[in-house]
Amino acid sequence: MTQLNDVLSQISDFLWGWPMIILLLGTHLFLTLRLRFPQLRIFTAIRLSVKKDSDGHGEVSQFASLATALAATIGTGNIIGVATAIALGGPGAVLWCWLTGVFGIATKYAEGLLAIKYRVKTDDGRMLGGPMYALERGLGWKWLAVLFAVFTACASFGIGNTVQANAIAVLANESYGISPYLTGAVVCAMTAAVVLGGVKSIARVCSMLVPFMAFFYVLGCLVILGINWHFLWPALKLIVVSAFSPEAAGGGFIGSTVMMAARFGIARGLFSNESGLGSAPIVAAAAKTRNPVRQALVSSSGTFWDTVVICAITGLVIVSSVLAYSDIDFSNGAVLTKAAFSKIPYLGTPLLTFGLLTFAFSTILGWCYYGERAVEYLGGKRIVTVFRVFYIVAVFLGSIVQLDTVWSFADCANALMAIPNLLSLLLLNGIIVHETRKYLWRDRLDEYEE
Repeated sequence: MTQLNDVLSQISDFLWGWPMIILLLGTHLFLTLRLRFPQLRIFTAIRLSVKKDSDGHGEVSQFASLATALAATIGTGNIIGVATAIALGGPGAVLWCWLTGVFGIATKYAEGLLAIKYRVKTDDGRMLGGPMYALERGLGWKWLAVLFAVFTACASFGIGNTVQANAIAVLANESYGISPYLTGAVVCAMTAAVVLGGVKSIARVCSMLVPFMAFFYVLGCLVILGINWHFLWPALKLIVVSAFSPEAAGGGFIGSTVMMAARFGIARGLFSNESGLGSAPIVAAAAKTRNPVRQALVSSSGTFWDTVVICAITGLVIVSSVLAYSDIDFSNGAVLTKAAFSKIPYLGTPLLTFGLLTFAFSTILGWCYYGERAVEYLGGKRIVTVFRVFYIVAVFLGSIVQLDTVWSFADCANALMAIPNLLSLLLLNGIIVHETRKYLWRDRLDEYEE
């Protein structure tokens, strides 16, 4: 296992070097400028996300689609992922993570637009879409579409499954002494009860779970920030300065280079909000919407909530807590998050456990749908049931394997998904601009696609 982890770490280091950082941030910046800062439309996007579009074509509502995407993105990346980025890259990683979210809104918008533009309707009335369909139907690159689907199926077992199950098992064991084997068995049963019902079952559970879990987690973070209010301004200064300074961060943190802060901040930012990854458009394609731009705006709001709000609050909680309490060990992501929440008397640890459990479980559900659609694209509907069985078994295995190995595998799979998806966004940017001009810039959001 140690040798496997070493190999995966080397591959991850290569994939997440400067070329990936430039490609990812470059795409975010390019689309932000090309689409005239769609971030400025975020309030319109939020309004549309809670508005029913029952006359549109699709399987689930826009909100259900967004909730499923948020369920897949709001997971351990928001809790342990941010803490891991800080432990490995220093407090400056928080700013890079946040910037990835801000500019990633444009990329998430573009992904959602192409998902609707190139989606297909099956004989039984289901809507299928995502980067594999954009690559095949928009660019004619069937071979790259197949590669993306393969990478997505693999990633669903990493970012969406084993990482989440592992995080639940570790925290349950450290907090309450529960055996990882027991935790894995329980989460397996809960996963099977939902995913066997298909997309509507997943969307229904996520629509109920996401608002509830996000509210209580943010509330807990705000309580900690209230306790640490004397250290908020120093924490903000440290985050900004450390993002661009190669010198030691101070305040109890180890020194970190700009490259380390950027690499781990951007990697965890992508892991959290998945902008550029190509996962969210898979479920966006199932939404009931009048035209591609409406769903594109709704999709973009997911990155805002996930990273611009939740990840930023998490990072500020952790950095301020390290400054406030000298006894906090910042070298381990999971322990670091637990130590910060333990500063809430009586309720801190149970709140974190509940937040991590619901976040991680919802991510497992959302990514099951992504994996299903990927394997269906590769081999047809007949192999989806087989995938579900393997997916449920992987939940148990993820609960008992080494955490470092799981994270390294997830980082590799993320990068391999992102590359073909980012290429499709860059090469199809003309289509994205055309549709945006037609419906958004000309104030025709309420019109139906011709």
